[in-house]
Amino acid sequence: MALGLLSRLFGRRKLPPELRYEDARHVLESHQLAAKRELAARNDAPPEALYYLACDDDEEVRGLVAANPATPHQANELLRTDADDDVRAELARKIARLMPDMPEGELTALQQKTITLLERLAEDELPRVRAVIAREVAACHTIPKRLALRLAHDAEIAVCGSILQYSPLLSDEDLIEIVATTRVRGAIEAIAHRKGLSGDVAEAVAASLDIPAIAALLANPSAEIREQTLDRVIAQASAIESWHRPLVMRTDLSLRAIRRISTFVSRALVDELSRRNGLDEETEQALKARAQAALEAEIDAAGKPVTVEAVRKAYAKGDLGDDIVTGTATMARREPVVTALSLLTGVTPGTVEMVLDAKSGRGITALCWKAGLSMRTALSIQAHIAHVPAANLVLPSEGIDYPLAESELLWHLQYFGIDTNRP
Repeated sequence: MALGLLSRLFGRRKLPPELRYEDARHVLESHQLAAKRELAARNDAPPEALYYLACDDDEEVRGLVAANPATPHQANELLRTDADDDVRAELARKIARLMPDMPEGELTALQQKTITLLERLAEDELPRVRAVIAREVAACHTIPKRLALRLAHDAEIAVCGSILQYSPLLSDEDLIEIVATTRVRGAIEAIAHRKGLSGDVAEAVAASLDIPAIAALLANPSAEIREQTLDRVIAQASAIESWHRPLVMRTDLSLRAIRRISTFVSRALVDELSRRNGLDEETEQALKARAQAALEAEIDAAGKPVTVEAVRKAYAKGDLGDDIVTGTATMARREPVVTALSLLTGVTPGTVEMVLDAKSGRGITALCWKAGLSMRTALSIQAHIAHVPAANLVLPSEGIDYPLAESELLWHLQYFGIDTNRP
């Protein structure tokens, strides 16, 4: 009789402001869903009650327990493997938000258990749970570096992106290694957005040939971009319109760089170049005249012709190599690139076209290896001419070397019916 009355009362009113142990016990005995949900969210709920509610059949009750900072560690451990995604996400959010308050020195046993729980949550099969953790701890100094590296190497950009952009625990060496090896679309771009990006990392980003990442690098006012790095970007920028405005907006351009940029950007951006850099009218008019002449002559930013005939002439003179082929590829000039690969390998243009049309990163890499070109040139052709999907790109080892063994390169040449003897 008393229990029935209590159930009806809890169905009509909220728990008292000052919660007693008896109040919590009555809620558990009443089995009233609304009352259990309210108790699960109370910071002053007894630990025993929260542990009990962590096993409740209702997902919302368990989610409220997961989000409750008063929940005991044993209940958190139960919820870590909860079948409901929302429950695990709530737990991940709560535990991750404890990290900024962790001391940087010696930890108590409970604090160490909390970190261990967070690291286990970071292994959750659901990207959403891992992403919650990454967002919460991205700028945190007090998480273990091993956790920051785990999240930075995650296969989902929703997870690794915020860590790569904000984590203070990643060294330049860590970032350069990730730039060289990642296959996650957007990962290098996240690194390019980092505040105070060093010259070494900026050089690695520029060498990646990742178009959105380099655009982000150029637009990052705090990035240290060395003059030689900027020169290489400018040499490839003429056909990549997304780089034009961020290049023009850089405040560290030399007069030589300004002159080169003026050969491929629009007249409006030439005007912006002049205004931002305080150029006199005579220099401004000279830049505009040069830009028009470059357009008519079809030359790239470094003054190199990019026509098929120019490629043939360079080959005849013994000058056809990485510089010309990479520059032509980044301008998305397919026919001159096909001609260059054909001349350098002795393969017919039709066979070169077949390899490019297959969008085979490994096949293109093998063809460039046969041509005696660098792995960076192979990556440029994959990205700008064949448009190989990001997941299938073959990336340089250590940023510059061929990552495939010679036997594998020869196999891919044979697959396309290409003579395996190098010229």
